[in-house]
Amino acid sequence: MIDADGLVALPGLVDLHTHLREPGYEASETVLSGTRAAAAGGFTAVFAMPNTSPVADSAGVVEQELALGEAAGYATVQPIGAVTVGQKGERLAELGAMATSRANVRVFSDDGFCVWDPLIMRRALEYVKAFGGVIAQHAQDPRLTEGAQLNEGSVSAELGLAGWPAVAEESIIARDILLAEHVGSRLHVCHLSTAGSVELIRWAKKRGVAVTAEVTPHHLLLTDELARGYDARFKVNPPLRTQEDVLAVREGLADGTIDIVATDHAPHPSEAKACEWQAAANGMVGLESALRVVHQAMVQTGLLDWADVARVMSANPARIGSLAGHGTPIAAGQPAEFTLYDADAQGVFAEADLHGQSTNSPYLGRDLPGKVLWTVHRGYVTLEDGVLRELGE
Repeated sequence: MIDADGLVALPGLVDLHTHLREPGYEASETVLSGTRAAAAGGFTAVFAMPNTSPVADSAGVVEQELALGEAAGYATVQPIGAVTVGQKGERLAELGAMATSRANVRVFSDDGFCVWDPLIMRRALEYVKAFGGVIAQHAQDPRLTEGAQLNEGSVSAELGLAGWPAVAEESIIARDILLAEHVGSRLHVCHLSTAGSVELIRWAKKRGVAVTAEVTPHHLLLTDELARGYDARFKVNPPLRTQEDVLAVREGLADGTIDIVATDHAPHPSEAKACEWQAAANGMVGLESALRVVHQAMVQTGLLDWADVARVMSANPARIGSLAGHGTPIAAGQPAEFTLYDADAQGVFAEADLHGQSTNSPYLGRDLPGKVLWTVHRGYVTLEDGVLRELGE
């Protein structure tokens, strides 16, 4: 029995965009450490991005990732398959083989790289249509972002950092909306970050295009002003944008234009961030802080209520990813996949709140509301009164 009086009860959170790094980059994260971080943040399922080594572009690799997740036990790990072989953008990967594998892959992405060739993008959309799959695009025109370091604007100009224009994201989204409409297939836009991108998704949905979109917690809260100290914890792809963009993506999430919040959890070893800005890796860890940031940016501002949070952080991600057994309402007789959250708590986010292998969080030292107290996955308690349990004991 759990005394949940005064707590917010949510279906287990589902993250459609997580980098678990294994196989190949275990110095940054492993499936075990990443899913422990997920459980600490209230997540019971994560979709693992394919930029591993080897790349998850074959049935063998995605089945390995699935098995690692099953062995860890802290959350369901659903692999995402690469769109192209080696994420090189040259030829389609084994989409059908991954779809019919034990991993049952339904989401495909070259995240970290844009599927820039329009013909390959069209072919990918056509291919996955046959089995109800979706292409999740990292919308970044590579020519428009060569050497880019920070959102193109007054801050990048003042700091002398190469600008990353909003149009580099928006032009790819516009193209892919038209391709998805032409093919009649499903498109998902990863980590949308600009006001113009929100307008494009809004336009596409009015036209009836089968497009969905995600926004990260950090794009709901943080701006490029934080780069003034050259602290590489704030370097991310796509970059932090302006306050105008932050307000636009909040509005888009509130009115349903943007379907989900996804963390883009991207762990890196300390040496990849403790260096000059230009040499630092892009990315932030975000699993443990996501719900608290959404609480601050969307609930405390009155833009979402807790039922909305359940929709954008559990039900919709599970639906988009075709992940059965997740994102369903809490009900008697149903599998126990839920999170209990203390919305009245308040505290400084600290390294002690991080449970993965990397500490590249942009929220360290920042006051954030709330605290995840309990996470239950497949009927087993993974987080008990704010403390991760050691499974198998």
